[in-house]
Amino acid sequence: MKFALSPEQAQFADTLDALLAKSDVARAWAAGDHEPGLAVWRHLADLGVTSVAQDGEPVDLVVAMEAVGFHALPGPAIETLAVLPGHTDGALLATVAIPPHVPYAVDAHVAERVFVLRNGVLFTGTPGQRISSVDPCRALFEVTPATEVGPLDGAFDRGVLACSAQLLGAGRALLARSVDYVKQRTQFGKPIGSFQAVKHQLASVHVGLELARPVVYGAALNAVPVSAAKIAAGDAAYRAARTALQVHGAIGYTVENDLSLWLSKVRALHTAWGTGSVHRARVMATLTRPAGPH
Repeated sequence: MKFALSPEQAQFADTLDALLAKSDVARAWAAGDHEPGLAVWRHLADLGVTSVAQDGEPVDLVVAMEAVGFHALPGPAIETLAVLPGHTDGALLATVAIPPHVPYAVDAHVAERVFVLRNGVLFTGTPGQRISSVDPCRALFEVTPATEVGPLDGAFDRGVLACSAQLLGAGRALLARSVDYVKQRTQFGKPIGSFQAVKHQLASVHVGLELARPVVYGAALNAVPVSAAKIAAGDAAYRAARTALQVHGAIGYTVENDLSLWLSKVRALHTAWGTGSVHRARVMATLTRPAGPH
């Protein structure tokens, strides 16, 4: 499957990259200082990015979420951009819990609108106990339903697609950082990037990400199941994370190194919005579903 962005979509991607490359807000967000991150989100809203799922095409959403993943932008991006457009009532950020596969709402203490979806029906929600996450930029909260809002169809699949795109972006960022690092770190008087073993590892990561990308964009076009996109992007990003940790050595394990921002994000998103086993079962169900009458 081949996929190419339109000139407008490529320009959209470049605009997001230029904006988000200037922001360095993840560490402040993790420390409880949300204002720098909210300022970035307000800028995105001014550009119309927060309404991309309503006003644009599904591919535009994938472009936006890939940029969010690449630049480690904190906040409930999946929920705000993909799942809840039309239900935010002008709020900058919104979040939702969708049991059983999304049992907690992300950043409910920051989002202006909090919801819970049960059996296809959306309710406003009241945040409860905070649950620890492996990603310090990702606070999780139990949510108690309050007032019924109405039906919300396709919410889980939209979230899965957005999560897949975010994983793809995070994987690309890990590969880029790893490539830069192996050019600088030396061993035996040579950059470690000159060693065949390191080249092979990074090449395998690159191939995995490049193979996952058309699956994710194909899911946006309904050409493949969104569960297939989550499997492909999740596995590729997880391999990028493991390889990044290996080539960085001991420094990769330190929280002071910025690599940790993407490592923890990938580890969290890899099982968020349904584990690999959940999505493999969904793909299998699709493949074994009896064909309809001709």
